[in-house]
Amino acid sequence: MVAVQMQDDMRRVLSDEGKVLSGARVPEIPEQDLLDLFDSMLLVRVMDERMMRLQRQGRLGFYMTSIGEEASHYAVYPLRDSDWVFPSYREQGAFFWRGYGIANYIHQLYGNVKDPVKGRQMPVHHSANWLNLVSISSPVGTQIPQAVGAAWAAKISGKDDVAMVYFGEGTSSTGAFHVGMNFAGVGKAPVVFICRNNGWAISTSRDKQTAAKTFASKGVGYGMPGIRVDGNDILAVIQVSREAVDRARSGAGPTLIEACTYRRGAHSSSDDPSVYRDADEPELWVKRDPVNRFRGYLKEIGLWSEDKEKDIVAKHTEEIIRVQRESETLGSPPVETIFDEVYEEIPWHLREQREWLMQQTRTKSPHAH
Repeated sequence: MVAVQMQDDMRRVLSDEGKVLSGARVPEIPEQDLLDLFDSMLLVRVMDERMMRLQRQGRLGFYMTSIGEEASHYAVYPLRDSDWVFPSYREQGAFFWRGYGIANYIHQLYGNVKDPVKGRQMPVHHSANWLNLVSISSPVGTQIPQAVGAAWAAKISGKDDVAMVYFGEGTSSTGAFHVGMNFAGVGKAPVVFICRNNGWAISTSRDKQTAAKTFASKGVGYGMPGIRVDGNDILAVIQVSREAVDRARSGAGPTLIEACTYRRGAHSSSDDPSVYRDADEPELWVKRDPVNRFRGYLKEIGLWSEDKEKDIVAKHTEEIIRVQRESETLGSPPVETIFDEVYEEIPWHLREQREWLMQQTRTKSPHAH
């Protein structure tokens, strides 16, 4: 079984080889941005491959890859810095594009003293409030009503900011999806819904999630456009995302985008996909690889060379290795940081608890230095 079918109603710009399709409109993207986007996609691929190896070696507790889905991350490209992003747990590229660095990323995986969220989240559950990237949450769908609320707040405040929310197709089976979609449609909230249809919600196939022909079609019932896009075609992703962001910012309301892609790896490092899908299924998607497709396009327009790509990969690999080695040597965040950033001003009862905690006898952490 092929979990996601490519159909005629899907927006595409590039062929699987990276050539512009006949009649397709190429979105306007500056050459430097094209190079930066490719650089970022390569970073996601290099990071995923190295971190999964470390997890298998027992040096990292948990990890989730997005190999084969990277192009869908860059729906954030048309957003402004003031816009809000509510990610799922498989949008590494969205974080990197918004300015979340390699050090932030790896320190969070280790939950060490340099972790931006101070060890409060399990690995891969990043948060970067300084970049308007809201904390990733394990329960699927939590972020959808939050995104709609942020968009509604912007609207009633007279701002033209937009919220963008990512989720997998399995999330469309949750109440949070329906509540969020309905509220956004009724209120014309400036929010863009990105449903990343990668074929599998852990071990549950797309066919068991809905009787509808497509997930995009669900948008119509809530009074918004539903657009299907080839989620492995970065130019098409940016094109439909830009249209949806412009629509939201102009006051016309929300859009649901179904980005059709495929999860070539396991759901997470704790998952064994061989028990629920055919072993040869991922191979069917190798020819649709988003990195290869974008590489082909850059080659067509004269912006790619083998040496350039080698330099990019070497640059990212060197920094990843350096930061990862440092991360392994760092201890946990100080215990008293559990009281930080809970309230703007710490109330009296938490001050008392913190004082009591600091008076207790300490045992040395096995990771402390």
